Amino acid sequence: MKHRIVVLGAGYAGAIAAGRLAKRLHPGDTQITVVNADADFVERVRMHQLATGQHLKRRTLTDVYAGTGVEVRLARVTAVDAERKTVALVAEHGTDEIAYDTLVYALGSAAADHGIPGVREHAYDIAGKPAAQRLRDRLGHLAAGGSVLVVGGGLTGLEAVTEIAEARPDLDVAIAARGGLGDWLNEKAQQHLRGVCDRLGITVHEHTDIARVEATGVVTADGRVIPAQVTVWTTGFAVHPIAAATTLTVAATGQIVVDATMRSVSHPDVYAVGDAGLAEGPGGKPLRMSCATGGPMAWQAADAIAARLTGRKIPKAPLRYFNQCISLGRRDGIIQFVTADDRAKSSLITGRLAARYKEIICTGAAWGISHPTMMFPVRRHHITATRTEILTATS
Repeated sequence: MKHRIVVLGAGYAGAIAAGRLAKRLHPGDTQITVVNADADFVERVRMHQLATGQHLKRRTLTDVYAGTGVEVRLARVTAVDAERKTVALVAEHGTDEIAYDTLVYALGSAAADHGIPGVREHAYDIAGKPAAQRLRDRLGHLAAGGSVLVVGGGLTGLEAVTEIAEARPDLDVAIAARGGLGDWLNEKAQQHLRGVCDRLGITVHEHTDIARVEATGVVTADGRVIPAQVTVWTTGFAVHPIAAATTLTVAATGQIVVDATMRSVSHPDVYAVGDAGLAEGPGGKPLRMSCATGGPMAWQAADAIAARLTGRKIPKAPLRYFNQCISLGRRDGIIQFVTADDRAKSSLITGRLAARYKEIICTGAAWGISHPTMMFPVRRHHITATRTEILTATS
């Protein structure tokens, strides 16, 4: 019987893990199945572009994995039984169940409302394709002079507010940040960011906590009202609750706690990558939810699985940060170089060069996922380890 590897989710982390496993393991010994609710690979880092009506290239998962031996199942995951080693699914023709020998959990995350009243009822987000399309439709019906407020001053908020302001200069666009605008960036980057906001006519509300979202705007913690016909919520992400409902060890965030090889600390046949996994980065700090860490986590998990199955030494992926790439519309940006533990350095790139840099990074990541068995050497090894050896292997 083939060793059954099931990958849940085909975002950046899940898609990379599946493709890398296909390059490492012989198809005669393994059966790799990717389960995803969407038929396409979704470039989450471009959802602000989709929300402003830009066309994104379609990458169908069946085309991505054609000829690799990876099977694609279009279904929504509803539960994981870590003891029986099964996954419950809902597909087009009803419910189903799939069994695994090794599970790669990569279900990602969704927008977090942090319990703020009115977010679910009145706010929009760009955490996924359906949400971005919903915002696109709303913005498309917003007449000139309409008002948009982006809540959240992180990377997603900055990219969303500048993209909207650039695409729709006829709108009154604002951003509300809990801290100072881009206050984690170095001083030069902050100055550039403020200059871009001024150029695009973006109103900035700094040190502003939102207490409630209403149909006509937001109410701040100090009682001020910021009017907005459209409120876009970008205050962070929360993982899907499926893992927390299992016997897997999870953190308070609901993320699966993993070791240095991305393997669950409680269930050695389960690996978690991307936003779904809580992994330790440089300095003992947890890796943040981002594409920058999802890819390396996927490399590490796939290489560890392949090494344990084939009796080889587990290589180490670079679980660290190098830069933060921020697009500020289509013609401007900031590349903030950072330390291994994600603290801003003095070096940076701004302007059109930064925009091109960011575009190269995004395009390269999507190209790599779309061609999972190209470029790097493909060495498909046969399984040599026994089940006991696989579960007990630590290096």
